[in-house]
Amino acid sequence: MYLRYNPRRLRLVVFFFLFFFSFLIVRLFYIQFFRFSFLKGLAKKQHNVYIELAPRRGNIYDRHLRPQVINLPRHSLYAIPYEINNKDELINKLSSILGLSYNYLRERIYRDKAFIWLARKIGPDKEEQIRQLNQKGLGFIKENIRAYPNRYLASHLIGFTDIDNVGLEGVEFIYNDYLRGKPGFGIFLRDGTGKILDFEERIVLPQDGLDVVLTIDEVIQYIAERELDKVFRAFKAKGASIVILNPYTGEILAMANRPTFDLNYAKDTSADFRRNRAITDIFEPGSSFKIVTAAAALESEVINEEDKIFCENGSYRLANHILHDHQPHGWLNFREVIEQSSNIGVAKIAQILGAQVIYRYIKAFGFGSILGVDLPGEMKGMVKSSSQWSKTSIGAIPIGHEVGVTALQLACAISVVANGGLLMRPFVLKEIRDKYGERIKQNFPFIIRRAIQTQTALRLKEILIGVVERGTGKLARIEGIKVAGKTGTAQKVGPDGHYVHDRFVASFIGFAPADNPRIAMCIVVDEPRPYYFGGVVCAPVFKKVASEVLRYLNVSPIEAEEKIDFVKKQSLLKNETE
Repeated sequence: MYLRYNPRRLRLVVFFFLFFFSFLIVRLFYIQFFRFSFLKGLAKKQHNVYIELAPRRGNIYDRHLRPQVINLPRHSLYAIPYEINNKDELINKLSSILGLSYNYLRERIYRDKAFIWLARKIGPDKEEQIRQLNQKGLGFIKENIRAYPNRYLASHLIGFTDIDNVGLEGVEFIYNDYLRGKPGFGIFLRDGTGKILDFEERIVLPQDGLDVVLTIDEVIQYIAERELDKVFRAFKAKGASIVILNPYTGEILAMANRPTFDLNYAKDTSADFRRNRAITDIFEPGSSFKIVTAAAALESEVINEEDKIFCENGSYRLANHILHDHQPHGWLNFREVIEQSSNIGVAKIAQILGAQVIYRYIKAFGFGSILGVDLPGEMKGMVKSSSQWSKTSIGAIPIGHEVGVTALQLACAISVVANGGLLMRPFVLKEIRDKYGERIKQNFPFIIRRAIQTQTALRLKEILIGVVERGTGKLARIEGIKVAGKTGTAQKVGPDGHYVHDRFVASFIGFAPADNPRIAMCIVVDEPRPYYFGGVVCAPVFKKVASEVLRYLNVSPIEAEEKIDFVKKQSLLKNETE
């Protein structure tokens, strides 16, 4: 056989192979030096799994370390979209199991991402059904879900978190930085089938959150909520609040509102139900505000307990306004004016004192100011400067009109009388602990100011005992225990700026035992029907709550002077360390 030599064809073949190998070399050079970072990242994406390691959020306890908020383990479902082949079929199955819409799941699974959440913190039944699918591209990450074992108890005070365990309301929000902890992360290797291997490229452990111990007492909180719920339902009220304090320290022992909500389903509840009315809602207090005028009169020494005041038989013209009493009175001494809650008697005393003196004592008692409670949403109320008073304000403000207060402010004001004249800062945090029980932070009582002198507080206390024993607060009497208190009933202002004759706010403020106070309390009921007087609606609530709480506390009385010295000592210590 003869083979003909063709140099042209040979050159073409050689040229082709040289060109081809040159192209490969250039391509390799390009990949090595220009596409290196991209391809390395793609390889890591395919073989490395980044998993955030969630910290344990701190628990919340009452003052006796009874748990109010705990964590429960849950698994969250994620997807790696590019590993899923039968996407539409899987979406249909997941939609049925999770109860999520087809379009929602489709939008997520078709994303061009290496990791996507499908459902967070699902229940064990759904988790098991999904595991049985044995679907490549799906996985679970262990997380914690906040659980509130007492459901409604102290819901407005404790607050709640979002799906990522970030505090949104109450203590959960205000102390979120302590409770949340710091997340960690792990980068784990997986094989070509997507199975995670027991090797980690890098891991940073999470730092668990700290535990919060509150000043509230679970038992006292339960008693308060039970009785508040009864009065709220019985009088078909629009809203209701109760605040119980330790009058010597400012510790909040209980705080509750109606309507309320289940913390485990907070996101499904309206904002109106979630509002902490005790610190956010401003209202005219009516006669419970008369303690301010009474304290101002006693301390200014313009009047004493037995001085007589003519109450005009129930009708008194003040500028262009006629002031009335709920029942007519003639001559009453100062003690009886407060006991019988005479508007006319208090207005006449206020005229003697003058607007500037009344305003000074209103501010001294903490009204019109932020008290500094460690809860979100506190309102300062509404107090007009004496220079802004109208001709009728001297008769309206001293009896609790033309002024806006909160339930917490009223509770702190009556505590001034109970503890000997000191306005204490209210607080709900007792201490912060780590998971080993070591104390990290502690709250101490703090004196905002001395509002009135101790002797004035003692004299006013005796008058308020008379309110309960002989006056408008008789329904607050407790067998064998002296109670001091003051009733309040105020008409509400309508949208047109005028008082409405069928809408009222009823209130009662008091403390017990009067000689050695253990608790100070404020009860407010918004628009009760058909009865609306504070002495009828709220005083019986005080009686029921106080009698049970005192029986529960069962603590030997401590003299007021000793407690005040203790408070001073602790406050000075706190001031020195700041």
